[in-house]
Amino acid sequence: MDRHSIDWHGYIPAITTPFDKSGDLDLTALKGLVDWLLEQGMHGLIVAGTTGEWYSLSSQERRDLFKTVAEQVGGRVPVIAGCSAFTANQAIDNARAAADYKFDGILLTPPPYIVPSDREIVAYYQSVAKESTLPVCVYNWPPGTNVDMGLDLIGQLTEIDKVVALKMSTPDIGGLCELFFELKHKVRMFFFASTRLGVSLARNSGLDGTMGAAAVLGRDHPDMFNAVWAGDYERAEALADRDMRMMRALFTPDLTSQFGSAPAVFKEALRMQGVPAGYPRPPILPLTPDESEKVREVLQDLGLV
Repeated sequence: MDRHSIDWHGYIPAITTPFDKSGDLDLTALKGLVDWLLEQGMHGLIVAGTTGEWYSLSSQERRDLFKTVAEQVGGRVPVIAGCSAFTANQAIDNARAAADYKFDGILLTPPPYIVPSDREIVAYYQSVAKESTLPVCVYNWPPGTNVDMGLDLIGQLTEIDKVVALKMSTPDIGGLCELFFELKHKVRMFFFASTRLGVSLARNSGLDGTMGAAAVLGRDHPDMFNAVWAGDYERAEALADRDMRMMRALFTPDLTSQFGSAPAVFKEALRMQGVPAGYPRPPILPLTPDESEKVREVLQDLGLV
C-alpha cells in the first residue's frame, strides 16, 4: 500500500466523543453530531482520536463508537479509526474492531507516556501494521506522546507496508515543509494547513489536506480546500484567516489549549452552536464560566453565535 491506495483528502476532523453530564457514552448525541458534520461537508471523519478522548474509552465503548459512526456515515465519506494505545496488542485489537465495522483506515500515535526510542517506535508500527488489514496513518503528536518524530524516523515508517498517510500535529513549519517535500510522493500528507502557507502548498505543491480537530467552524474548514480546488484562492485565504483567528484566540503555538483541556474547549464551542458534541469525561473537566465566556467571545467575533 502507498498514497495511491487511498483517496483521503481535504478536511478530515477528529470528532468529539459525546458523553452525557454523568460521563456515560451518549450514542444518540453521537448520531446527531455525525449528521451535522456530514451536512457541513466534511471530507472524512476520525473517530476516537485525541479530540475524541480515546484514553478514557473502554474497549467495548470504542467498539460501540466505531459501530455507531460507521452505520451513521453509511460509506458517504472515509472514516478513520483512532487506534492509539499503550501497547501494540491493544492497538491491534482496536484495529481489528475498526475492520469489523468496515472503517477505511486507522490513525496511530507512538505509545504515549513511555517515550519509546526510534527503534521501539518502528517495531511498534511494524507489529500493528502486520496484524491490521487496514491502511495506517502515522500520527505525530508531541504534546501527547513526548516524542517529536523527525524526518529520518518517519522515513523509516513510510517504508512499512500499509503506511499510507501522515498526520503531523506540530508547529515546526520548517520541519514540516522538509518532510512534506521529501515524502509526499510516498504517503498522503496532512498537517495544519488553515493558513496562507497551507493554501499555497495545497494550490501549488499537492498538500493533501488537514486532519483537524472537532470542526468547530463547520463548513469553513472543508470549504477552504474546496475553494483551492475550484481555483478561488482569495476565498480559500479568507477562510484560512478565520481559522487562524480562532486558533490564535484559543490555542498556543504548539496547538494546545490556552486554558482548560482542548476537548472541553471544542465541546463548549460546538454546544454553543447547538451541535450535540457532548460533555468531557473526567479527568477532563468542563470549562469554568470565565473560560466559557472567552469561547463565546471568539464565536461571536466569527459570527457563529
